[in-house]
Amino acid sequence: MEITFYTRNQCPLCQDAKLVLLELKKEYPALTIDERNIEEKDEWTEKYGLMIPVVEMNGELIQYGIIDPFTIEERFKKGIN
Repeated sequence: MEITFYTRNQCPLCQDAKLVLLELKKEYPALTIDERNIEEKDEWTEKYGLMIPVVEMNGELIQYGIIDPFTIEERFKKGIN
């Protein structure tokens, strides 16, 4: 299962979210995290600039802003089954 994680440099919420995702990865080794800096593409900046951090799974928006490990884990479990 892959998570796409949209972030940007010098974003405290993004740093917190990354720690949450890395902890989940320890529990679920099959989880992969594709981290994307929105500053690399104008379309990402336009789409996610006011929302970051953003977590998507299989193209579906799961959460943005303050990332809650319980919400991400529940969605991940649904994706496994």
